[in-house]
Parts: sequence; C-alpha cells; structure tokens
Amino acid sequence: MHSQAATSTAPRPEPSRRFSVAPMMDWTDRHCRFFLRLLSQHALLYTEMVTTGALLHNDAQRFLRHDDSEHPLALQLGGSVPADLAACARLAEDAGYDEVNLNVGCPSDRVQNNMIGACLMGHPALVADCVKAMQDAVSIPVTVKHRIGINGRDSYAELCDFVGQVRDAGCRSFTVHARIAILEGLSPKENREIPPLRYDVAAQLKADFPDLELVLNGGIKTLDECRTHLQTFDGVMLGREAYHNPYLLAEVDQQLFGSTAPVVSRAEAIEKLRPYIVAHMQSGGAMHHITRHILGLGQGFPGARRFRQLLSADIHKASEPLKVLDQAAELLQGR
Repeated sequence: MHSQAATSTAPRPEPSRRFSVAPMMDWTDRHCRFFLRLLSQHALLYTEMVTTGALLHNDAQRFLRHDDSEHPLALQLGGSVPADLAACARLAEDAGYDEVNLNVGCPSDRVQNNMIGACLMGHPALVADCVKAMQDAVSIPVTVKHRIGINGRDSYAELCDFVGQVRDAGCRSFTVHARIAILEGLSPKENREIPPLRYDVAAQLKADFPDLELVLNGGIKTLDECRTHLQTFDGVMLGREAYHNPYLLAEVDQQLFGSTAPVVSRAEAIEKLRPYIVAHMQSGGAMHHITRHILGLGQGFPGARRFRQLLSADIHKASEPLKVLDQAAELLQGR
C-alpha cells in the first residue's frame, strides 16, 4: 500500500498520456486499477470521479487509497469551488497521485445540481479560476476532461473560448470527449451514446491549439484506431472498451510505447492477481469486489462464457470462493 515516505522522494516525472483508461463511476476503483496495471505498465490510470465534498467532509483516506503499483495514476475531481478544489488537489499530491484532473464532462443530473461536470462548460471563467487555484496549490499537473459542448452552447467558437480561457489559467493538457452533452432529457448512459461522435471537431481544436496537449476520448475500440488517432492527437483515452475488453491493454505497452517486454497472458494476469485477492479477503473484503472487474477477460475463446459464469454467479454461492477462482483460472491456461 502507499506509504507517506514515498512522497518525500524526488518528484515523479509527468505521466505520459499517450494511452489512458478513463475515469468511470463504479468501475475504475482501486481493485480495477490494480488489475489493469497487471496488463499494462505504461497506461495512465484514472480514479472514479471523487467530489470535493466527499474528500473534505468524509473519510478522505478511503477515497484516496491506492496500491503503489497503480502508478502512473491520476485523481479525477468533481467540484466548482476553487478553494475546495485546491484543498483536494493538495490531498491528491500528498497521497502520491501523479496528476489531478477536473471533470467538466459528466452529464448526470445529480452533479449538475451541485455545479459539477459538463454544465461547467457554460462557465469557462469559473473553470479557469478552479484550474488556477489547483495549480497554485500543487506541483503535480492539473488537467481538464471536457466535452466539445453542451446543448445550447455547442458552437465551435464557444468551445475555443472555453479552451482558451482554461489555457490562459495555466492548463496545458485537455482530454476531449468528442461529443456534446445534452443536459436535459438524456441519462448519463444515453449521453455516452446518442450525441454523435465528432472527431473532426476535436482535430480542429488540436490544429487551432497546437501548443496544448490534446487527448482524444470517445468511442475508441481498438489499438489500430488508437494508432490512427495518435497521428492527430497527443494521446487517446479509452473508457468502456478498456473495461469490457480489458485484455486489449495487454498489447498497449508493445504497440504504443515501444516496450520489448513479453505480452502478459490472461493466465499470468489472473495468477498475479490471486495474492492480491487473498490479501483483500484476509482483511475482511469479499472476492467479488475484485473479480467483478475481470469478467471481461472471458471473451473470444472456448470456455469464456463459463469463465464469466463462475466469477459472476457461482462465486456468490461457493463456500470456498478461492476454489471457484482457481477453476476459472484453469479455463485461461494457454490464453
């Protein structure tokens, strides 16, 4: 686990954002990230969005907790009060995170009511104030993840105004989810699917702000697509595909970072995960806290469905869940 001593050593280098896994609520918790890190050493991993209120008024350690192996690791914050965001950025830096990211893309009603997420695209000066306050508070990079617009404010000129104001506040790295967010009448899930993807708008933004780091997010499914987008953008961020098909990450280091290390097999990944699962159970945790994140390993081979069934259904009925895990692991032999 992360120790405070580690933060007193030399500052970590700025993480590469060439390939990252998006912050996803209820998905990219510390167990998911530990597992994804077994597949790729270089992918930048993000936490779920954590609100400033959760960090400042609840058990901050519970939200910030992570294993040292998860680095490079970024904390995503939701909030719109500059002083609160600055305080939370300090907590992130003290806890050893490599980056702190402000969410200006989440479209859910609950966050809009608290002025969090995509609705902030309508308030670029406030976002600029938030970024400046965070940057003044920490030495780790402060980045922003945003949409290309929101309904009623979706012109390209307004997008450039937003990026320009936030850049002028000192932000150098922007992750662009290449869809607008429709703030009324669509659920968060629909907002990830219904507004059309506009990679052309994101590409125009990179052309007009060549000095900024621009990471593309939205609808990317394969490493071939990643390579194509990397001809235009500085980085790619995958969300749902990386979660539902995590074995995609096994080739990221070789294909996108030039690593010569052997590609980890599915069987090796689960073998490396087993001691972590055992430790979690010994500390009173349930196995499914972790194994729910690895169901996507069961794809595209004979026995894949059985693998998923063992870990999603059978495990809850088993008196010895580790035996069920080992049964599932056997289905991955040679894969």
